[in-house]
Formats: sequence, structure tokens, C-alpha cells
Amino acid sequence: MRLSDTIERFIKEMMAQDQREVELQRNELAEYFSCSPSQINYVLSTRFTPDHGYVIESQRGGGGFIRITRLQRKNGEYLDYLLKERIGDTIDAKSAQILTRQLLESRTIAQSDYWLMNAALSPQAFSIPIPIQLKDALRASMLRHMLLSIAMNRGKEDNR
Repeated sequence: MRLSDTIERFIKEMMAQDQREVELQRNELAEYFSCSPSQINYVLSTRFTPDHGYVIESQRGGGGFIRITRLQRKNGEYLDYLLKERIGDTIDAKSAQILTRQLLESRTIAQSDYWLMNAALSPQAFSIPIPIQLKDALRASMLRHMLLSIAMNRGKEDNR
């Protein structure tokens, strides 16, 4: 397992214990993992973004800290945000994978849905000779329709 994966898992385990947010000292974390503070910055900037469902506050200096807050959105609001703001007209395979991972972690979708969505949105599923821009537009359309289907089915389940 890569160091960045280990750091990510460590932070997420801390958040599981402390619920919605956690405060860390960048240098202490770097010392704990025997790495440079820039490695911590890399993990934070690539794995704890709003698209992943997190907001980072950082204060540098002697008493500096990093506060990671997990976004708490109601499923309906989150799906609405994804459909109207996040996906757009195109989405690349990596962004689609990140988004479906966040849906799984927030329990918006089941694990079986996650695997099916990832398979349908993967680069292998689009291994036809068309321009990348068209592939990304098709992927965005498919993802929007999947999310709409999830939202509609969730509404039917809630009415039972």
C-alpha cells in the first residue's frame, strides 16, 4: 500500500471516531508517518476535496492546524448538487470514479450500484474510436441518468 493511501485511511479512521470533523497538526502527522509535510499536503489536496465530500481549513504558523470537515448533505440535496453543478456537460473517467466513491462512502448508493456504475463509466466501456470529448459527454449523460434513476427509486422507496 502506498504512503498516500495509508495517510488517507488514517485520517478517515480519525474522522470515524470524531464524527464530522478533525483537527490535525501537519508537522506532527508528517513526523508520525516519517514523511515531509508536502506529502501530507498532497493527500489533503487530492483526497479531501469538496468533490470527495470534504472541506479543508488551514492555519499556518506555530499554533497552526488543519481542520478537515466532512460535508453533511441530505441525499436529495447532494444528488441535486451533483446533477446541476458538479457533472456538467462532460466528465472524465477519473472524476466519475471519485464521484461514485463519494456516493458509496456517503451511503447514497449501495456497493453493488457502485461497482456497476464504475464499470459502465470506465475507460474500458468507452474503448470505441471516438473523440475523448464525445466520450466524456456520453459519460456525463449516462451518470446524470443513473443519478436520476437512483433519486426516483429512492423517492418510491421512501413512500412505502
